[in-house]
Amino acid sequence: MENEKQRLSIEAARLYYLSDYSQQDIAERLGVSRPTVSRMLQYAKDRGFVRISIIDPLEDLNALADELKQTYGLDHVLVCYSPENEYRVIQQHISKKAADFLHETVQDSDIIGVTWGTTMHAVAQQLESKPVRGVEVVQLKGGVSHSHVNTYAAETVQLFASAFHTIARYMPLPVIFDNVALKQMVEEDRHIRRIIELGKQANIAVFTVGTVKEDALLFRLGYFSAEEQAYLQQTGAGDICSRFFDRDGHICSEEINNRTVGIDLAELQKKEKSILVAGGQRKIDAIRAALVGRYANILVTDQFTAQALLS
Repeated sequence: MENEKQRLSIEAARLYYLSDYSQQDIAERLGVSRPTVSRMLQYAKDRGFVRISIIDPLEDLNALADELKQTYGLDHVLVCYSPENEYRVIQQHISKKAADFLHETVQDSDIIGVTWGTTMHAVAQQLESKPVRGVEVVQLKGGVSHSHVNTYAAETVQLFASAFHTIARYMPLPVIFDNVALKQMVEEDRHIRRIIELGKQANIAVFTVGTVKEDALLFRLGYFSAEEQAYLQQTGAGDICSRFFDRDGHICSEEINNRTVGIDLAELQKKEKSILVAGGQRKIDAIRAALVGRYANILVTDQFTAQALLS
């Protein structure tokens, strides 16, 4: 009698926990009442035939965040859950996490410096309106492109400005000039100088990291010769604000860097909140190099990227 009770309770548990049968379905299958099925399931748990464990992803994410914080000397790390280790899915989740963090963080009179690209545009699209006063939003690098590839530069800074009830401060220039002399001449304009200075004054900087892979956005915008692109792919690990660095976080071409319009990487190291929003397998090397270079003190990423950065 007892053996039969055990057999039925185990069969009911298998159907309920492994095959997602309802208690009514199990009752009909076993020829018993639904309350009897409920007692069978409780019996199976009481006898240890069923063991239920709950995995809290938030607990694991917090542990990953703490380890990243210690490993790379960061002030704060936000690791969000992504259901897939796929770049577009990850981008969707980390951009939402970053947008929520900014909504909580931005206060009256903050100056927010922003860059552009698909990740930054995704962050901007998910920002919620926050009625703050005296906030400034400024582009941290030139945003004009003669390519048909969309950088979302103007849209991104405008969405940031709208969310925080202010006007956008644009940098209406190419991000990389053909020669240093031309770039220096343009920077002497008092309006451009004011935008660059405002970027230096920003206490919050929000940016992502680019790669040196063939399909990198900056390469597709046509700023570099074939030789320059090959050199950056050979020596570089990634870019922030269109300034390329190697695996140790050092600028890998002073000549290209001197032609670049926008905030210097050294300025990012001085920010109260220097927020890097990045994830995905294709960006691991670039993110790691950026953290080694200490260009960010806050990281927003996903669990797959976090695990790779710690491996």
